Amino acid sequence: MEDSKTRKKTKNRCSFCGRPENEVGFLITGMDGYICDSCSTQAYEIVKEATSSGANSTTAFNRLNIEELPKPLEIKQFLDQYVIGQDDAKRFLSVSVYNHYKRLLQKSTQDDVEIEKSNIIMVGSTGTGKTLLARTIAKLLKVPFTIVDATVLTEAGYVGEDIESLLTRLLQVADYNVAEAEQGIVFIDEIDKIARKGDNPSITRDVSGEGVQQGLLKLLEGSIVNVPPQGGRKHPEQKMIAVNTKNILFICGGAFDGIEKKIAQRLNTHVVGYNTAQKTLSLDKDNMLQYIAPQDLKSFGLIPEIIGRLPILTYLNPLDRDALCAILTEPKNSIIKQYIKLLEMDGVKLSFDKEVLDYIVDKAVEYKLGARGLRSIVETIMMDVMFDIPSQNKKKYNVTLSFAKEQVEKANLARLQTA
Repeated sequence: MEDSKTRKKTKNRCSFCGRPENEVGFLITGMDGYICDSCSTQAYEIVKEATSSGANSTTAFNRLNIEELPKPLEIKQFLDQYVIGQDDAKRFLSVSVYNHYKRLLQKSTQDDVEIEKSNIIMVGSTGTGKTLLARTIAKLLKVPFTIVDATVLTEAGYVGEDIESLLTRLLQVADYNVAEAEQGIVFIDEIDKIARKGDNPSITRDVSGEGVQQGLLKLLEGSIVNVPPQGGRKHPEQKMIAVNTKNILFICGGAFDGIEKKIAQRLNTHVVGYNTAQKTLSLDKDNMLQYIAPQDLKSFGLIPEIIGRLPILTYLNPLDRDALCAILTEPKNSIIKQYIKLLEMDGVKLSFDKEVLDYIVDKAVEYKLGARGLRSIVETIMMDVMFDIPSQNKKKYNVTLSFAKEQVEKANLARLQTA
C-alpha cells in the first residue's frame, strides 16, 4: 500500500534513468516524457564528444577564406590599441601571422611552390612587452594559441617537463581536436633561459640548456611527435596522440640579458683606433639591440641549428620616458584605467593629478624595470586607498603628488632598483 501511495505522489519519473521527481534536482517536461538534470548534462557531454571527434567535424578556421583574414595592417592596428610603440616587432609579428594563415589556406601545390613557415624570435629587455604582444595577438587569432615557458623544460628522463608538453598545452586549447591543434601557434617565452651554459665541454649533461635546444629542433622544423594527452612524463603503457608540427607556427621571446656586450664586441666598439672611433659615433649605444644579428644569439648560447629554424629575428626597443608615460594611460587596459574601473565598481570616481603620473614615470625610469615597474609603483601608491575607500561613503577620490610621495617613501621602493 505504501509503495503505491509513494508512486502516486511521485508519478513523474525521468524517462532515461527512471528516478522519481523527489530523487533528482529537477525534471524537464517533454511531449510524452521527462528528463532529469543529471541525464540532460550527460546527454550534452555525449553530443559534444561525438560532434568534436566525428569525421564530419570541421574547424572554424577551415571555413575561412582569404578575404576574411585580418590583414597585416589590421593586425598591427589591433596591437596598437593595447601595446605602445614597438612598431618593428609589431610589423614582423603581423606579417608572420598573416603568412601563417595563407600557408594553411594553400590547398594544393600545383605550381610546385610550397610556402614554408617562418618561425620568429623576439629579443627585448624585461618589461618591454614581449609577452604582452603574444597575449594581445591571441585575442585576435582564429587558430589555437598557447603561451608556454621554456624555463620548466628539461631533457626526457630528468625532473621537469618534456619538450612535448608544449604541444599538450596546444591540444588542451583546441579541446583535443588534433587537426585544429596542427594549425595553431605556440609562443615560447624565456627562450634565452635554455642557452648553452658555456662553450667549454663539461663532464655533466646540460639537461636544461643545450639538451632542450636539441629536443626543440624537431618541433620547430616540422615532424610527427607523440604527445602525452595529459602532459607529464611518458611511459610505455600510456596512450599517445600523434601531432604533426609542420604547420604549427612557433614564436619565441627572451630578454637575453647581457647580449648587448656580444653585439658591441662584434661591432668592435671597444677597439682603439681612429677609424673605429668614427664608426662608433654612428651607433646608438643606448639601444644596441637594434643591431642584433644571428651570430649574437650564437655567442649568447643558442646552437646554430635552432637559430636556423628561427629565420625571423626582431627586437623590442627599450622604453623611454615618453613610452612609459603613454603606457600608463593610453592603452585600453592601461594600469590607470584598471584602477579607475576597480573603484568605479564601488561607486567612487577616481582621478590622478598630472604631477602624480609624471612622478610614477620618473620612478619607473629610475628603477629600470620597464612597464612592470609602473605597476609596482602604482600598486604601492594605491594600496591604502584600495583598502580604505570601499568602507567609506565617498563618491570621489583624487590622488595628489604629496600623497603619492608619502606612500612611496613609506614603502621604501628603492629596493626595486636594479644595478
